[in-house]
Amino acid sequence: MTEIHTPRLTLRRWHDDDLAPMAEINADPRVMHWIGDGSVLDLHRTEEALGGWEEEWDEEGFGLFAVELLASGELAGFTGLSVPEYLPETLPAVEISWRLGQSFWGQGYASEAAHAALEFALQDRGLDRVVSIIRPGDEASENIAHKLGMVPGHATTHPVHGYPLQVYTIDLTEFDA
Repeated sequence: MTEIHTPRLTLRRWHDDDLAPMAEINADPRVMHWIGDGSVLDLHRTEEALGGWEEEWDEEGFGLFAVELLASGELAGFTGLSVPEYLPETLPAVEISWRLGQSFWGQGYASEAAHAALEFALQDRGLDRVVSIIRPGDEASENIAHKLGMVPGHATTHPVHGYPLQVYTIDLTEFDA
């Protein structure tokens, strides 16, 4: 079982009891504002997503980690790696992404978790490049990408929703682990 510990967090595979708190996070319109078409996800769609995330772990050897607070054991959300199949022009690529519940915003958890996921990508999975695909205007995600040392690459358009996207990149040979 893959598990990573940071000073304040545990990044781990998903448990059955993560469904309800992740569904609560996905049901928050502010959390989902910059994701897909901005629609919230109900319990059933969250359950499908969790299943897909676990399948990616089995197929790719990496995936989205559940992010748990060490102090309380609360599920804060996720961070991790995935193949951005929704944007074929970036392939072959591995994307880092994050989604935390609103009560966990502004405390550095997303940056801390994403930094650990990049270390995992470089040291455990041997990846040499990672991207993050962010909608312009999502300042919180743009700030996290910059903190990770990512730089804007090419601009593109979401193939389904038609809004602009910025592809951030980092060469992991230059990543300051």
